[in-house]
Amino acid sequence: MGYFSPDRLFVYFARLIVLFTSMPVHEFAHGWVADKLGDHTARYQGRLDLNPLAHLDPLGTILILFTGFGWAKPVPVNPSKFNRKITMRAGMALTSLAGPAANVLMATILLLVYKIIALVLMLMNVPMGNAVQIVTTILSMMVTINVSLAVFNLLPVPPLDGYHILAYFLPARWEYLIAQYSRYIFLGLFAVMMFTNILSLPLTLLSNVIYRFLDFITGFVDVLANMLL
Repeated sequence: MGYFSPDRLFVYFARLIVLFTSMPVHEFAHGWVADKLGDHTARYQGRLDLNPLAHLDPLGTILILFTGFGWAKPVPVNPSKFNRKITMRAGMALTSLAGPAANVLMATILLLVYKIIALVLMLMNVPMGNAVQIVTTILSMMVTINVSLAVFNLLPVPPLDGYHILAYFLPARWEYLIAQYSRYIFLGLFAVMMFTNILSLPLTLLSNVIYRFLDFITGFVDVLANMLL
């Protein structure tokens, strides 16, 4: 299947929708939590915004379109401005967790919408025409991509969100040492993602675990469907 076959173009279209919806929500969530913790840097720099143009990173955008994994332009966070009710490391961990959590929340909402649409169509005995099939397929793909983005960003590698969450539990001297080599570590991750499949299995397994959990918590729609049908 070529890069510009009809099926691939459909995938790119779904990923493009994610770029203009999920990525801004991901970055907005970081900024919103930091803002609530007392750091208003994102607000002052115009990043506390759902406008995708405020958040898209050129390289990260290309990678998402062609690989399904990527990143947006990081929201600026100044942990020294967090209020005194929370430590800087705890604040960074919470701020970092907000992004993947926002993607999982979006995936949950999208999966719920998908199931409700499918239920309504079955109850109304509406045939699965091309337009309906396109909408449901895009919704399904958006669920998968949102989960994948959350899992990718939870990798404990700087500067991804997972590292800042892990750093909360690390001794300060380790965090300082890793920070000195963070650029090289990320370049190594980039090379691994681009030229090997080493991470494919663990990322897929974790994505499947999250998806099964989301399927479980939205399972009441399936139960309702079985009762009505």
